[in-house]
Amino acid sequence: MGSMFRGEEVALVQLFLPTAAAYTCVSQLGELGLVEFRDLNASVSAFQRRFVVDVRRCEELEKTFTFLQEEVRRAGLALPLPEGRLPAPPPRDLLRIQEETDHLAQELRDVRGNQQELRAQLHQLQLHEAVLGQSHGPLMAAAHTDGPSSERSPLLPPPGGPQQDLKVSFVAGAVEPHKAAALERLLWRACRGFLIASFQEMEQQLEDPVTGEPMRWMTFLISYWGEQIGQKIRKITACFHCHVFPFLEQEEAWREALRQVQQQSQELQEVLGETERFLSQVLGRVQQLLPAGQMQIRKMKAVYLALNQCSVSSTLKCLIAEAWCAVRDLPTLQQVLQDSSSEAGVSAVAHRIPCQDMPPTLIRTNRFTASFQGIVDAYGVGRYQEVNPAPYTIITFPFLFAVMFGDVGHGLLMFLFALAMVLAENLPGVKAAQNEIWQTFFGGRYLLLLMGLFSVYTGFIYNECFSRATTIFPSGWSVAAMVNQSGWSDAYLAQHPLLTLDPNVSGVFLGPYPFGIDPIWSLATNHLSFLNSFKMKMSVILGVIHMAFGVVLGVFNHVHFGQGHRLLLETLPELIFLLGLFGYLIFLVIYKWLCITVAGSATAPSILIHFINMFLFSRSPTNRQLYHRQEVVQYILVVLALASVPVLLLGTPLYLLRQQRLRQRRPAGGQDEDKAKLMDSPDASESGWGPDEEKAGCSGDEKEAEQLIASEVFMHQAIHTIEFCLGCISNTASYLRLWALSLAHAQLSEVLWAMVMRVALSADLKVGVQAVVLVPVFAAFAVMTVAILLVMEGLSAFLHALRLHWVEFQNKFYSGTGYKLSPFTFAAEDE
Repeated sequence: MGSMFRGEEVALVQLFLPTAAAYTCVSQLGELGLVEFRDLNASVSAFQRRFVVDVRRCEELEKTFTFLQEEVRRAGLALPLPEGRLPAPPPRDLLRIQEETDHLAQELRDVRGNQQELRAQLHQLQLHEAVLGQSHGPLMAAAHTDGPSSERSPLLPPPGGPQQDLKVSFVAGAVEPHKAAALERLLWRACRGFLIASFQEMEQQLEDPVTGEPMRWMTFLISYWGEQIGQKIRKITACFHCHVFPFLEQEEAWREALRQVQQQSQELQEVLGETERFLSQVLGRVQQLLPAGQMQIRKMKAVYLALNQCSVSSTLKCLIAEAWCAVRDLPTLQQVLQDSSSEAGVSAVAHRIPCQDMPPTLIRTNRFTASFQGIVDAYGVGRYQEVNPAPYTIITFPFLFAVMFGDVGHGLLMFLFALAMVLAENLPGVKAAQNEIWQTFFGGRYLLLLMGLFSVYTGFIYNECFSRATTIFPSGWSVAAMVNQSGWSDAYLAQHPLLTLDPNVSGVFLGPYPFGIDPIWSLATNHLSFLNSFKMKMSVILGVIHMAFGVVLGVFNHVHFGQGHRLLLETLPELIFLLGLFGYLIFLVIYKWLCITVAGSATAPSILIHFINMFLFSRSPTNRQLYHRQEVVQYILVVLALASVPVLLLGTPLYLLRQQRLRQRRPAGGQDEDKAKLMDSPDASESGWGPDEEKAGCSGDEKEAEQLIASEVFMHQAIHTIEFCLGCISNTASYLRLWALSLAHAQLSEVLWAMVMRVALSADLKVGVQAVVLVPVFAAFAVMTVAILLVMEGLSAFLHALRLHWVEFQNKFYSGTGYKLSPFTFAAEDE
């Protein structure tokens, strides 16, 4: 089969890379993404490997690049995307790149440090200028007032003592606004009122030199008496990180200081401008170097990490590597190795080797199939070359979703939303969007497209468009024929608000509706009962078909892995049990639809009673048979279903144990011959893994791998049998969620229409007023439709469809116990 239906064939290859060309070879393999390297030095510490020094140098460069990147972002600049796909630089260029980067980083640190220092000095000068230029009212006058003329001077001269020579001193400065109140309160309490403080807010905002945010500072002027009070004030202002400046009492000195500060501030601004222009030049050089340098160093580090997984030959002339590679890519791999090692004089070699480990799974996807493959891989990555459910999920998943979400209007909205994403998928802005919810929707755009398209289809089947029925074709029911032949009078119509259309009356039922459900059912009072019966039986039919298809897909696994005994001992009993019971139930439903006419509908037998009597081996006299010899057929089917259970339970274990005894009876020469054939076979890697029950109790040794523990084999098969038999019942019932969610979606749509749009449309208002009222009502209807019916109901139907595929469908044939092939590639670095 192709890669989509089954994983590609993967082989283990051994690479012999000349030491001089090993870096180039691995670099080219990273560009193509062909192989997944195996670590041959798992027992060696990361610090003892061959290329650990080169890896450390790359990590140091990455740290420097991170510093440069943060500086560019701090400056509000954007890094351009690298032009094209740059290859990993040769090892000799690493020293040059490191020197250039270190020199540029050191230059940027120096310029940034000078800028910070100049900004701090400018900020200090601006605060000093604000303090000098701020008017403080009476305190300024108090500095030039002495003797009895002062307002606070006592009337009587103070007595002689140590305080008679006290002089009024001043402290001026600036403080952050949120600290001003606490500073003033602490000064007053600590100095016990022996001071006068004045706080004023600056008129203009100053830029903080560290954060760059504008801030309006508070200037203060404090007058005090005594040296001890002055020391307290200076300590308190220092604790609050205040900027304190000398206060000049003489007006001429004050004006001269203000002029000098303004002159220094102007000169410093010119120097700062030149520094910032030079800084922008340095950042421009960083913008040119950083994108390409980051990509190249990441690639170089990845190459050295891959080389650290290789072992060194005994002659130290080549590196030996082991890698998984798709068989179809082996010629390309060999060609790449030859081209990369041509300059070294010795060609690199790659050849297949046998392996007992299970190879990784490789399934190539594109933009369309990636989302469907992601649904399957979320359950578990398939075993090597196991049947891949993704191609069938492309059809079954949107269809089962649409069965629960069937509505033409809602499906069309979902389809148009997905179509818009598909048409805009190549736009750079759409791809670069970082919103997580948007990325989720965008990644599943093709899944949403098919979900919406299938919902439109099932909406036509249900004949529902925003819960309203549409008349595309003429109805198959005729009211006129019923009126003409029943003799309904005006009095009869007045007494009977509900009328019954009898299909037995000639001309009333003209035939089935051409496509979907007849729109006349939307007017019937038994509309819900009719849809319940239809959707419930439809859910059971779809569920049994879906499960039977999963059992049939298991046939391809058994044939591919050469396990023909499982076709007779597992697949055949499973199909007999499933189809003999629940397949027969589908037959009864379809037979009753086709063979019971309108005339005999009143005495139609109950399928449910027949199905119960089938298991009880009994009959009901009041429930007539659907066809001749029905009881005999049912008894035979139940006996076959019950007989298939012991075959399913004991068949495979007994066969495996018998095969083991036959192998043990063979002579030693025959076993050695088989082993030699096994090792020489190109597909020898497939011999060491298989179904879990065949590996029960096996170890990695070849001799012990042939020994099966009977108890574990029987236990595993018993679990499988019980799970399948009980699962057939529970899984069939689980598919009734298709009926339940479809009914819930239809009723929710009906309620939303009746409580919002119908109220506005049936309002007895003038045409102009009603048109105005409909605008907000329709807006509310649209918002609730999108939020409730599309988002919430859509998510619910999506999760239920996911469960039906994971539990009811995939467990019939899909183990999901493998692991992905993760090739060594530079794709992430290029992005």
